[in-house]
Amino acid sequence: MTKIKVLIVDDSAIVRKLLSEALSDEQDIEVVGTAPDPFVARDKILALKPDVLTLDIEMPRMDGLTFLKKLMHYQPMPVVVISSLGQAGCQATMEALRLGAVDVLGKPGGPYSVGELKVDLAAKIRAAAAARLRRAPAEPSAKQEPPPLLAASDGSAIIAIGASTGGTEAIQSVLLGMPANSPGMVITQHIPAVFSLAFANRLNEICPMEVKEARDGDTLTRGRVLIAPGNFHMLLRKSNGGGYRVTVQDGPRICYQRPSVDVMFSSVAEAAGSNAVGVILTGMGSDGARGLLKIKQTGARTIAQDEASCIVFGMPKEAIRMGAADQVASLSRIPAAILGQLSRIGR
Repeated sequence: MTKIKVLIVDDSAIVRKLLSEALSDEQDIEVVGTAPDPFVARDKILALKPDVLTLDIEMPRMDGLTFLKKLMHYQPMPVVVISSLGQAGCQATMEALRLGAVDVLGKPGGPYSVGELKVDLAAKIRAAAAARLRRAPAEPSAKQEPPPLLAASDGSAIIAIGASTGGTEAIQSVLLGMPANSPGMVITQHIPAVFSLAFANRLNEICPMEVKEARDGDTLTRGRVLIAPGNFHMLLRKSNGGGYRVTVQDGPRICYQRPSVDVMFSSVAEAAGSNAVGVILTGMGSDGARGLLKIKQTGARTIAQDEASCIVFGMPKEAIRMGAADQVASLSRIPAAILGQLSRIGR
């Protein structure tokens, strides 16, 4: 078995030790070296040829974002960002994901137990090793001109989107292609606690609709997007007076994930039935495939991202294999695919 070679870059000796120990029992992963700053990392990358890099954002001599830009330009490789949980750290992490980092994990000593760190870090390393690298897109400087508004409807339609590795940029791409008065959307992206708020806030700044991190009891209305908070499941419910709301709750990990796409999709199938459009995007593993099948079995429409445009073709592949996807589309065509499926609701 060929092991995934990992280089850990962090200015904290304690963090380097914790990350190394978290991976020490993994049979398919080997930490080939550590580096306290980007200058040492540069030399070790050339000497050790790692498959995946874990990268701290806040480091002396050269910050992580500057190093990441140089790395993705001169020697692209999969990068998992290990970031602090403060506001500045979260904002920098969102920028790192835009620049080409494939995933993010909170710094040890935050909300993670040692056991959770071992599971999460190993899973993200494996996903990163399987990722298809991409060039960083141009950064949206302001809200772009959205597509034309949709015709009025009864408001019963719901859009549900699930994603994992590579999903932050894929979700942004989909939302930028949707009208400002799109039906209410619920989105579960595998992302750690705290970072989900920064993710939602960034989307709210550049997308035509309102985007917010979900809170328990939030209502879902036309033109509103609710993002599942990290470390909590989000479920869609019918409101007593009509319409929809969400519940945000703790619970066991499903498919090793919390929030889980399967949990959200299953609730969408129950609450919205054939009025839903389910979409599964790039990501490692199988979370969401069974839930998407439940949505399809209600008579609702379902879409999966195609292999060529995925960072990791895991979740969509499993959904397609199970027969859960009515339509397979490239990322750039998914907004049009959603709108096309919405036009069939109620017919």
